[in-house]
Amino acid sequence: MAPEVSFYDYIIIGGGTAGCPLAATLSESANVLVLERGGSPYENPSKPDKGNFFPNLLDVSPSSYAQEFTSEDGVYNARARVLGGGSVINAGFYSRAEPEFLKQAGLNEALVNYSYQWVEKKIAFEPPMLQWQSALRDGLLEAGVLPNNGFTFDHIYGTKIGGTIFDGEDHRHTAADLLEYANPYRIKVYLHATVEKIIFETKVFSRTRAQGVVFEDELGKKHWALLTKDYKSEVILSAGALGSPQLLMLSGIGPSQQLKKFGIKVVMDQPMVGQGLVDNPLNVLLVPSPSPVELSLVSFVGITRFGSYIEACSGISFTPSWSRSVAKALAAILNQTEQSSTKLFQEGILNPESLLDTRIRGGIIFEKVKDPISSGYLELRNMNPRDNPKVTFNYFQAPEDLMKCVHGVKIAIDAVYSKSFSNFRYEILSAKALLELIVNLPLNQRPRHLTSAFSLEKFCMDTVMTIWHYHGGCRLGKVVDRDYKVLGVEALRIVDGSTFTSSPGTNPQATVMMLGR
Repeated sequence: MAPEVSFYDYIIIGGGTAGCPLAATLSESANVLVLERGGSPYENPSKPDKGNFFPNLLDVSPSSYAQEFTSEDGVYNARARVLGGGSVINAGFYSRAEPEFLKQAGLNEALVNYSYQWVEKKIAFEPPMLQWQSALRDGLLEAGVLPNNGFTFDHIYGTKIGGTIFDGEDHRHTAADLLEYANPYRIKVYLHATVEKIIFETKVFSRTRAQGVVFEDELGKKHWALLTKDYKSEVILSAGALGSPQLLMLSGIGPSQQLKKFGIKVVMDQPMVGQGLVDNPLNVLLVPSPSPVELSLVSFVGITRFGSYIEACSGISFTPSWSRSVAKALAAILNQTEQSSTKLFQEGILNPESLLDTRIRGGIIFEKVKDPISSGYLELRNMNPRDNPKVTFNYFQAPEDLMKCVHGVKIAIDAVYSKSFSNFRYEILSAKALLELIVNLPLNQRPRHLTSAFSLEKFCMDTVMTIWHYHGGCRLGKVVDRDYKVLGVEALRIVDGSTFTSSPGTNPQATVMMLGR
């Protein structure tokens, strides 16, 4: 039970992918408090494992690991709400950032490498490459995503096997495991602790200074955690690309007009808080298979030179209602095909769910747009820190982003129809049928064009989803300086993906953990 008032050298808001390694590191020489609004991933140790990836993301119960939201663009999304953050609910792929990202962030190369290794020693593994993943990787090579770079954590053009945070038994290892590095006598972690606001000291002729936070426990009781008088002591926001800008605004730092609208006392007018929020657009193909497929999440990636990443998973479980949607859409498409005597058609019509059963017999191929130019913003919806803010990403506002998607989806289609992948696709299903299947699924709330299955531009726009790599909102150079200190405020830093100007590497978790370290 947390005391009503307590004092710490560092108060970290958010025990997520950045917050856990950050807390472990600081506890080596200081007293640290971590406030995490979610619960523990260790309560039910098998729940975060590989087979539960989609069920966990689609779980909408109040105690779920993922809090769902829908952006103003009509795209379903989620944010983590658990110790370990996004590393508890993601697809597990572990890959380092491209050198340009690190250079742009002004990070020390030796320290970066040391920090990545510190993370990798504890939670990164080489994934198994079984039949389906191997066939698709070979298909990508056939489609021209060359060379074959084998297994590496590094970001290199071509096709490579990356790391994974799942071990050989499909058990997930998360950022929360990095707390094993912490000094247990110098760290306190409170779960179900929701920070309401950061408290500031404002004196005439001196800069505003963070003093501590007010947080509420599971029972709704308020607590005050305050900084010690040590000159180094700080409040550090690690609440993610939605939580960090939202909390800054709730604490009085943000666009003054918006704060005044909610009656929030303006501590500092900072119009850039909540701006420059970006989500990498994701588009998918769902490919039913005539042959059995293994359960796999992302094991390899195709890194193209034109700014698109291709990844895939197979044999995953959906919820029963999702399975029915997929089966129904597939049956409708098969109904239109002439070769109705094929095995797939008979299976699909007589028992559409035989294709899915509890696990999908087939795979999902993702195309992610790298470094989208289109960007959006975040605004407060209300003053409740538990609620999601209002988020707009403006997907494909820039035509360059749309071109990357079109090019990437073409490459994914070429890989599906390659010789290497022929055992895992039905001849009867044309590329148009695969596009139509996606168009007919309730993947988002966006309207559909009649030509979605004929025009890749329309397909990208109509069926866009998220890969949960959204970032920005407290950008480096706009809200924080090169040392991640909030501009114009003392004793307040932000260390998480909200500071990023682009998403690092193919999947950001490795770099977010490295940054925390």
